[in-house]
Amino acid sequence: MCTSLMAGKKATCDGTILLSRNEDYTRNNWNKYMIFRPFPEYYNKQDDNAAVSDNVWTLGNGLKVPLPQKMYRYNAMPDAAGYEEATYAIGRRFFFEERGINERNVAISATNSLTINDNASGADPLLVSGGIAESVIPTLLLPQVESAKEAVKLLGRYVEKYGASEVNGILIGDPDESWYFEIGSCHHWIAVKIPEDSYLVVANGMRVHSVDLDNEDVLHSKKLFKFVCEHKLLEAPDRHNFNFAEAFGIPGDPYNVDRIWLAQKILTPSLKQKSREYQYPLFLKPDKKIHIRDVMNVLRATYKGTELEGIAERPIGVDRTAESHIMVLDPKMPQELKGLIWQVVSTPMGAPYIPLYSVMDDIPHGFSLEGNQYSPLSAYWSFRGLYSLCEVNHDEYRFLVEKLWRDYEEQSFREYEPIKETLMKIYASDPSAAIDFAKRYSTGIAYQTVGIANKERDLLMTKITSDTQ
Repeated sequence: MCTSLMAGKKATCDGTILLSRNEDYTRNNWNKYMIFRPFPEYYNKQDDNAAVSDNVWTLGNGLKVPLPQKMYRYNAMPDAAGYEEATYAIGRRFFFEERGINERNVAISATNSLTINDNASGADPLLVSGGIAESVIPTLLLPQVESAKEAVKLLGRYVEKYGASEVNGILIGDPDESWYFEIGSCHHWIAVKIPEDSYLVVANGMRVHSVDLDNEDVLHSKKLFKFVCEHKLLEAPDRHNFNFAEAFGIPGDPYNVDRIWLAQKILTPSLKQKSREYQYPLFLKPDKKIHIRDVMNVLRATYKGTELEGIAERPIGVDRTAESHIMVLDPKMPQELKGLIWQVVSTPMGAPYIPLYSVMDDIPHGFSLEGNQYSPLSAYWSFRGLYSLCEVNHDEYRFLVEKLWRDYEEQSFREYEPIKETLMKIYASDPSAAIDFAKRYSTGIAYQTVGIANKERDLLMTKITSDTQ
């Protein structure tokens, strides 16, 4: 139910690689919390670690893989209900981690849920449970990969060996390059490298089409083309103009293509495209270099003022987003400071994007609270609660809160480049001091935004009760 946007370094205004996604859910109160993993779940091989036995690592959905040899730190955004969701009690805190950047500056956002067609499903049925699934992908990959391409290849090997229980789209990147990975069936997959001068938009339909399977920027499962031919998943298969989305997915669904059309209309308005086409271009160049603000606008976009207003069922920006993130990978920054996440806790329709460096290991208490029950101590509920309170008088109060957070984000934009320059200057003489500064800056920003949300909530509650007749 998610929407994603990726952009290459020559498509952005500051030469960074961007991976972004709205993590949408089926209800409005699905708490997410932030965590920093100084070591992965499998680091402790002692008998008291139920996740590891005989050099086998068991993840929260029951997937068993050989114990990885590498152990990288990473940050994550798990579900608060991880314990209840996990098939296996082990991994309850390592479940649906959704997004993260590890210490090697590999970023993963997982996943966009996709749909498989009946022919592909019959030819290579998905597992009933377990295997490769959204719930374990970041947990599985982030502790053990050193580059985006390594992550693509490793995930591909896992899919082919263990099978998948879901079809998903995964965003993978590092400061040098980024890849979009689609699982099309139980054992078949494809990944495409994002061109440096272009962007990619993904909704909940498979997107990869018009690609050359022999191109070095396209990776895929073994015997993929042979499988498609044997099972007649395409009428006229062409390995040099291959349509993975048509072979395995259901192109043309308005629920999905409407969002692709909307995002491409925002970023490339010069390209006049009809709405509700069967498929839209996989990659496009933006009319102007993409700024973080542009990505935020896309992730908040509705059909208001377009030809699909009042017609399209599903916009990009929705109330039921559990969290939204824009991961920025900056090749110009020092190694430890290349990764930054603009993070929304709850929906971006009523909460701000907060700039947090990936080295942030001191998570404020409110951002680490679990549970979907309302709590005034929870950062999630500070933002979600304020937004919900606005619904008492939608036209007046929601406008005020939206303006509050847009003004806050504009201030963050003004500080963004000076902060980076300051960090680079400090790093040149004292790397550890620069890293500590980035950590304190991130933690301070997190505390500050919760304070603003709580203050606004109190003022709004006072106004609402004063206005009551």
